[in-house]
Amino acid sequence: MPKVKENCGVVGIYSLSGKNVVPMVFDALRALQHRGQEAWGFAVPNKPPFKKVGLVSHSSSEFKKIAQEYASPCVIGHVRYSTMGTSTLANAQPLKVKDLCVAHNGTIANAQELSNLVGGCSFTPQNASDTLVAAERLVSLISENGEMGKALSILKNEMVGSYCFTFISDDNSVYAARDPKGFRPMVLGHKESDDTYIVTSESAAVTAVAATLQRDVTPGELIKLSKNGLETEKFSDDKSRAHCSFEFTYFAHPSSMMEGHNIYVSRKNIGRFMAKKFPIKDADLVIPVPDSARPAALGYAQELGVSFDEGLLKDRYSKKGPLRSFIEPHQSDRVEINRWIIPISEIIRDRHVVVIDDSLVRGTSSKAIIKALRRAGAKKISMLITYPQINYPCYAGIDFPSQEELATFTNGKEMTTEEITEMVRKSIGVDFLGYNDAENLADAVGMPKDSMCFTCSSGNYDSLGIKPDFTKREQVKAKI
Repeated sequence: MPKVKENCGVVGIYSLSGKNVVPMVFDALRALQHRGQEAWGFAVPNKPPFKKVGLVSHSSSEFKKIAQEYASPCVIGHVRYSTMGTSTLANAQPLKVKDLCVAHNGTIANAQELSNLVGGCSFTPQNASDTLVAAERLVSLISENGEMGKALSILKNEMVGSYCFTFISDDNSVYAARDPKGFRPMVLGHKESDDTYIVTSESAAVTAVAATLQRDVTPGELIKLSKNGLETEKFSDDKSRAHCSFEFTYFAHPSSMMEGHNIYVSRKNIGRFMAKKFPIKDADLVIPVPDSARPAALGYAQELGVSFDEGLLKDRYSKKGPLRSFIEPHQSDRVEINRWIIPISEIIRDRHVVVIDDSLVRGTSSKAIIKALRRAGAKKISMLITYPQINYPCYAGIDFPSQEELATFTNGKEMTTEEITEMVRKSIGVDFLGYNDAENLADAVGMPKDSMCFTCSSGNYDSLGIKPDFTKREQVKAKI
């Protein structure tokens, strides 16, 4: 259960039968809610985008009225968390630039540089978002080149970062584009009964609208949905891939298919592979940190032949309980969520408990959970992390941009991986701490390691084409 913010989710829907698809975008966005909980919105042609702060479900009583008011056979939508830009309604998406609305999942790392190409608008995270800068540049390139595909083939060489875009234009066309490395996921689905296409971040949203998953959108592919049906072209021929490995341990919905792999099955397999790497023979019990570590904990327990149980439960009835601490914008909110992870003493008392978590970023939550397990009477606590040690900032769509806020921060002191693990173990107060490694994770998922992005663990930013200077959060925010 990571402790920073995560990805956004995007969707684009087009009905060739002319059906009003606005009700479908509500269902799709609710299915993507795990990817962002700050704000949501959608856009139809020839109207300003509709945007709200908070969860999609909070507006459910208004869905019928909104769907009638915005009735359209085509729509794009977005659930947001902010990697850049403050959490305000103005920065919520989709954003409209001239006759094009844009929804974006990812982070443009060189937004300031890009802003200089669109008249040098004073870009700071307080008054704009990286999406707006990319959209303005794209619109100017379309006006020069006449076509979306040509514009993207130029923009991809100017932009540094990760991106999946959905666009809607006032001429009733929906577009979707996935970055050439495939950092962020994107899939295509089709609903035969009303001849409706959906392109979206995850297949969970395809399932939610009763459509059938057709395939992953290829990295570097542009899809156009219009009255002419589905058209596709490549705006990049880059063959190297950098699929975000974090999707497989935490981000994605367990039911989703990603790069041909089911997320639940992948996580369970990661747990099995962790049991081979760390076979803790004297364990009495394996418990997950709810919720995304559950499949891995089950896989670990089954492989080792140790009892699996729910030793920690979320209070789903508190205001914050059902939310994910990773994507909460403020540290106080993350602490509040973790206060509502409650240990079950009768399960834990006098036992050696192996706690499985999907990642360890700041260590705030891990520390609180270990304390709670101690109070509940655990005899011994081992903690296994299904994601490798996070040592470096991410500039590809995850909000941990400075090293100093990571649990592994050494303040310039040269330390081995083992020494860093020992430092974190002491800091969170656990008896044993074990991290997964990149090879083990990739093998468990069944993908080549070099097709996945492990930058936040390795510090190798070649896939992004940048050499970052690891500054403090405030400096990073001011520069980007």
